[in-house]
Amino acid sequence: MQLIRSAHKPDTNSRQPTETFTGTVHMDPVFTADDCMGNNVCFTPGARTFWHTHERGQILTVTMGSGLICSKGQEPRRLQVGDVVHISGGETHWHGATNGTLMAHLAISLGKTSWHEELKQEDYEQAQSTAK
Repeated sequence: MQLIRSAHKPDTNSRQPTETFTGTVHMDPVFTADDCMGNNVCFTPGARTFWHTHERGQILTVTMGSGLICSKGQEPRRLQVGDVVHISGGETHWHGATNGTLMAHLAISLGKTSWHEELKQEDYEQAQSTAK
């Protein structure tokens, strides 16, 4: 067993990454280990990630609000509180909040994350109307 102490420092502000996200996103570290990391991520309405991949995959647990997720070449899916998503290693995807709600999730990322291009606004808008 390995106990990983919280990486969150009470006197540290939430990170607001802008280089790989569209909109306002707040990120707090939960843990960092040799080959994985966990972050609590809160997306304001309309905020989302750029397209990206994880070397060995990612697990998302939705803890607040509702959102969207989409893998390249697939139909977008709706997310709600309690949903758990496993994204396979190397699978190109994006995720974020809907236009009308906040969405928060615990993201456990395995291996290196590679960031790609920004999700086009028109593709995000289409996902809003077609997600199941």
